[in-house]
Amino acid sequence: MLYHLVQDLIDHGVNPQKIIFITIENPIYNNILLEQLFSYAKEATGLKDRDGWYIIFDEIQYYKNWEVDLKSLVDGYRNDKFIVSGSAAAALKFASNESGAGRFTDFLLPPLTFHEYVSMKKLDHIIKPTEITWRDEKIVFYTSINIVELNRHFIKYINFGGYPEVIFSEKIQENPGRYISQDIVDKVLLRDLPSLYGISDTRELNSLFTTIAYNTGEEFSLETLSRESQVNKNTLKKYIEYLEAAFLIKKVQRIDQAGKQFKRDHFFKIYLTNPSLRSALFSPITPDDDVMGRMVETAIFAQWIHRDWFNFWYSRWNGGEVDMVGLNDKLKPNWALEIKWSNRYFNSPLELKSLLKFCSENNIDHPIVTTIDKEGSQLCRDLTLQYFPAAAYAYTVGKKTLEMKKNR
Repeated sequence: MLYHLVQDLIDHGVNPQKIIFITIENPIYNNILLEQLFSYAKEATGLKDRDGWYIIFDEIQYYKNWEVDLKSLVDGYRNDKFIVSGSAAAALKFASNESGAGRFTDFLLPPLTFHEYVSMKKLDHIIKPTEITWRDEKIVFYTSINIVELNRHFIKYINFGGYPEVIFSEKIQENPGRYISQDIVDKVLLRDLPSLYGISDTRELNSLFTTIAYNTGEEFSLETLSRESQVNKNTLKKYIEYLEAAFLIKKVQRIDQAGKQFKRDHFFKIYLTNPSLRSALFSPITPDDDVMGRMVETAIFAQWIHRDWFNFWYSRWNGGEVDMVGLNDKLKPNWALEIKWSNRYFNSPLELKSLLKFCSENNIDHPIVTTIDKEGSQLCRDLTLQYFPAAAYAYTVGKKTLEMKKNR
């Protein structure tokens, strides 16, 4: 993306010599102030211009106290633009919040959505927009002219789709675990988070993340998670916060069957922000795997996670559960989603007992249910159940999220 940025600047008439790109992780730059690097680079161009420079510092987390130096640069060179990037989301967010208030603008680049995957793979020709009536409104939904092909790529997205490098490289797909291990586990879990938060036992952090990855989409309590990961409860709470800050996981809170939040809720769900992390750490999945349901659920949650302004919940009570619930401004449930990787409930809606009960008690009349490839609506107990193929639903959420972000 930084290279695309450079090309875009050149395309818009910026002198290429006034664009400086420095990768900080290069050892030769150790112990050289950012301002000094800027001066050296300007001197190397031979230009005498004082203003109008674009300076990109890549992998900034390798520079100690980068935010202090960057703040000084921003204050001292007000007619130049400074762009920094780094792979350690937690380190960047933490540091910029400390000393860059009002000076820095943070942009988080999450893993790819399924919509981005489809676009990058040039599969837009199999997508078609359709208009449906949902909650008495006409809305655009995206489906496929070839749902078998879309599902095939949905499985590939679940297994390999979080990173552009992986989706374009057959070689990496042959051994995604090696790439993920080097780029995620080693960098974030074993180096960036420990150095930022003073974690001495990286084995514990690694054990916790591995446990969460294997059980993505499951409900946990601190007790069960502590028992399974062998990490004590007090440490566990801090580690979960760190992993969320690094955008590796998302913790989702529970509401009851009446849509009310718990004052003291000891149970929660945890999802990977990118389903391909699990496949890389363990093994790629097939459509018939037992874990496929939870992986589809994780993939769909991964689309929603990109809406950083939006909170979603799940509902669970004795004998029932609804996968995903949205609350309105008054914190009352106003929509519900049941995520299935099955066509069974398209023909047997009465089997969706928990969903029907929850919607009935909370006056939700248009719940959504995902399927493998069935699409349409069914009337059941005064409710209109809207069915969408899981892949098409994931694509739609990702595409609409991007549109919303542009508007915001």
